Amino acid sequence: MTRPPSVLSAILLCGALASACSSSPPLEPMTLKGGTLTVDNRTKQNWANVEVWLNTHYRMQFRDIPAGGRMQAPLDFFVAGFGQHFFYKRQQVRDLRLTAKLPDGTSLEVKKEFELDGLNSVLRDMAKKK
Repeated sequence: MTRPPSVLSAILLCGALASACSSSPPLEPMTLKGGTLTVDNRTKQNWANVEVWLNTHYRMQFRDIPAGGRMQAPLDFFVAGFGQHFFYKRQQVRDLRLTAKLPDGTSLEVKKEFELDGLNSVLRDMAKKK
């Protein structure tokens, strides 16, 4: 039994839209959502001795993150040298860096790029217009 062309067209269009929506942009290695940091290793290599530095003096360590693996941690778990914890509700994230060792012994370094906000963004846009 054949369906009218309009129904078949609608089904094909829905399928095409669904497949287009499912293709997502590549994940950043580090993402912040609320008070949680997610580290995604989307490479084909294991990362060992992983350290994540928050605002240059709060640190969190992971023993390893396997290839294709993910680790999540609340920002309040980051600790400074003398035991002070980062307090997400009172402090702002300004810098986020990750270091790790690859299986061949080379170092991996990733710095999260933040978009400028507030006055910094306005000044940057003004400088571009000149």
